Amino acid sequence: MIEAPRSRPACPAAPAGAGAPAREGRLTGWLSLLSVLPLVAALFVAPPALAQRGAPESFSALAEKTLPAVVNISTSQTIQNRPGGRSPVPMPDFPPGSPFEEFFRDFYERQQQNPGTPRRAQSLGSGFVIDPAGYIVTNNHVIEGADEITVILQDEDQTELKAKLIGTDKETDLALLKIDTKLRLTALKWGNSDVLKVGDWVVAIGNPFGLGGTVTAGIVSARARDIGAGRFDDFIQTDAAINQGNSGGPLVNLAGDVVGINSAIYSRTGGSVGIGFAIPSGMARTVIEELRKNGKVRRGWLGVQIQSVTPEIAESMGLAHHKGALVGTVTDGSPAAEAGLRPGDVILTFNGKEVLNNRTLPRMVAGTPVGTKVSVGISRKGEALTVPITLAEFPEDPTAAETPAQPEESVTDGAQQQVDALGLTVSAITPDLRRQFTLADGVKGVVITRVNPDAPPQSRQLRPGDVVLEVSQQPVAAPGDVQERVDAARQAGQKAVLLLVDRKGEQTFLALALEEAK
Repeated sequence: MIEAPRSRPACPAAPAGAGAPAREGRLTGWLSLLSVLPLVAALFVAPPALAQRGAPESFSALAEKTLPAVVNISTSQTIQNRPGGRSPVPMPDFPPGSPFEEFFRDFYERQQQNPGTPRRAQSLGSGFVIDPAGYIVTNNHVIEGADEITVILQDEDQTELKAKLIGTDKETDLALLKIDTKLRLTALKWGNSDVLKVGDWVVAIGNPFGLGGTVTAGIVSARARDIGAGRFDDFIQTDAAINQGNSGGPLVNLAGDVVGINSAIYSRTGGSVGIGFAIPSGMARTVIEELRKNGKVRRGWLGVQIQSVTPEIAESMGLAHHKGALVGTVTDGSPAAEAGLRPGDVILTFNGKEVLNNRTLPRMVAGTPVGTKVSVGISRKGEALTVPITLAEFPEDPTAAETPAQPEESVTDGAQQQVDALGLTVSAITPDLRRQFTLADGVKGVVITRVNPDAPPQSRQLRPGDVVLEVSQQPVAAPGDVQERVDAARQAGQKAVLLLVDRKGEQTFLALALEEAK
């Protein structure tokens, strides 16, 4: 429905005989209104935050400054077709008569006619110069597996140069290249990603879809994004358009300094939907310096397996908040073991910085140089402690170094205990049960033999064969110990009890609600 515009009320007539004084009053009122109009306009035209941070009228000067340092990267590699001519990728569905359908059909037919014949595959990406000597930063996934890497400069001649791979780091998806040329190269400076705020202007530069140097502008949409790409996820999210081929290009601030490296997009179509991700410069700079110096990245290593501190775990441990990282396993011979860290310790600070959760600690440790002596603040059974630890180098095969420290030898009596409050039945570890559940020889504690179907929800995370090592951060030697600790927790008014559970060598803390099984 369209609503007809309402007519404005007529101005009231001036009283008879008002004369000049009335006109002067109206004039004074208009002058007063005009005096505040600039203030009102400022509120609507430029919000204070944008005015203070200098929202640009144009990005042309920034583009002119940064584009010469951004390069296109072309790679090629040899791929062996599968015998039988079948491709691992299914034929895409296209509308009938689509030119793409004809192109892909021809490609698949050639594959079938030449089974087992190697073919050349090419890909395109972006990068940027960080040193006029010819050092170039890009993503690892842009050059991974490449037989040949070609860098195309943003000059009038579109100069093409072969690049040498200095080093890569899969963990952070970064790579460092080197080109040799007598040409004068423009380099970009690293910026400080730590000072970025949500809402700050940023500009993404790269080679989307192979089109060449392209500039898009947007803002920082979010920080510290975990997108499941790896252990050290700490992405900057931006709505500056990032598409396929932008990978490896710089994300710059208004000063033209690199605050991120464009790395990934969230999209159902392959095109930009306004959700792009960049590796923060604070992380990238350290990695690139390591690659330039050593050809690989040497990371600090603590030697613990950690998990998050949930509200239930915090309550069962008597913690005031659910921050920090809970130590589940300490690797034998690791820096943490030598410093005396134990399962059940909650790491609250690392080298003077607060550990917010179990995601932040690995980044903090990995970003600290090997051999650095750090102070680690922990909570151990309610007591605050500071432990000095000297970091070692992260082992190339971390699984080989992660041998769980075993609890003290316990006495078994063969008895069973039904713990109604948890909905579990536990038993001493007998030779028969060890064989039945294929328990490792070194595992001590009590084994769960039954989980009641009507057990509390948290208890249903457990299963027969899981071994309870601790209850309320105290080792259990016999099934009756579990019931005693549960009874003590209920008498103390606790709503949950903390269990340390071993499942096939993986140790995990679980906070189980204290309620009677139904």
